[in-house]
Amino acid sequence: MDTIKRINKDLELFAKNIKEIESIKLIGEEEKIVEMAENYRDDTRYYLEQKDYITSFGCITYAHGLLDAVRLQHNLIIDE
Repeated sequence: MDTIKRINKDLELFAKNIKEIESIKLIGEEEKIVEMAENYRDDTRYYLEQKDYITSFGCITYAHGLLDAVRLQHNLIIDE
């Protein structure tokens, strides 16, 4: 899979995961964490347009990490 396709696939996964948490009540700083994740997602798109694929990939990876922390707190990630 080439870099651009990989980043776009990660953006799609982020969209799926962010939709998943829309139905839960965020507690404490979680709203801020989700907002930060969305900002990193936006940065991903910006750097993708600039053809800075390394930074773009780094941003989406960080966005997933932030969002996963919130998802983990609400048992939306299941260990198998």
